[in-house]
Amino acid sequence: MTLFYSNYMNIKLIAIGKTDDKNLQALIDDYQKRLSFYIKFDLELIPDIKNVKNLSESQQKEKEGELILAKITPTDQLLLLDENGKAFSSVSFSEELQKKMNSGIKTLVFVIGGPYGFSDAVYAKANGKIALSQMTFSHQMVRLFFIEQLYRGFTILRNEPYHHQ
Repeated sequence: MTLFYSNYMNIKLIAIGKTDDKNLQALIDDYQKRLSFYIKFDLELIPDIKNVKNLSESQQKEKEGELILAKITPTDQLLLLDENGKAFSSVSFSEELQKKMNSGIKTLVFVIGGPYGFSDAVYAKANGKIALSQMTFSHQMVRLFFIEQLYRGFTILRNEPYHHQ
């Protein structure tokens, strides 16, 4: 597989809340740095909603959804990391990245929702959903897993020795 060199497409990952674990953050930082050799990548963190104990699940999803949508432009392609999304192997995910780059998308935005998922407004705006696994992971770990999979996808496209099959 040959990578279409995309200086034109950006990838952004939006997530709610900061990563509290320093070890986990160090790994996220490492993969972000590695990824920067392939594509412009941004991790945007939305601060945790204050006083969530006074909100219902749906109210929390609505507030988070408003903050997520405020970070999306009309030309962004929005993909949600959602347990009910499409599952990919690492190779098929890399092929999907290549298709997105070839299609001329300027910014591909992936979003990790809050603890209760996404609001209806966010689902309505989304261009698709991707499942990382049928298992449930902490939102902080999902960041690491997803960024590592992005990195793996680009190494697959470049035929680099990171991925073994």
